[in-house]
Amino acid sequence: MIQQASWQNPRIVLLLSLVFLCGAVSGALVFRLAFGAPSQAKVGSYWKDGGREISLQRFKKELNLNAAQADEIESVLDDFVMYYQMLQSQMEEVRGNGKSRIVQTLNPEQRQKFERMLDEMQSKSLR
Repeated sequence: MIQQASWQNPRIVLLLSLVFLCGAVSGALVFRLAFGAPSQAKVGSYWKDGGREISLQRFKKELNLNAAQADEIESVLDDFVMYYQMLQSQMEEVRGNGKSRIVQTLNPEQRQKFERMLDEMQSKSLR
């Protein structure tokens, strides 16, 4: 009987994947809490402030799109912007939930220090 290498065991691969994903999610959450997020409306406001037409015209010109292609690309880009905005709002909700859970764990003195730390980190990231 040939023995399978332990790293090829599906249970071990699944466990390692879950550990990696949990680490990635918590790292992203801490990073967002510490450094803040870029303005949520960057993509949406660009798209609303004329960026949409500029992008579409550039694609039409440089890619030599026909009318059907241009319509399809316009639809895809609109969907992307809507999806991006929904993800941003979900991330803000997760970030807020994480922050509130951290604050609930801390005593009043630690909460004040935590808020100051977040403010400092956020002001550094804006520079």
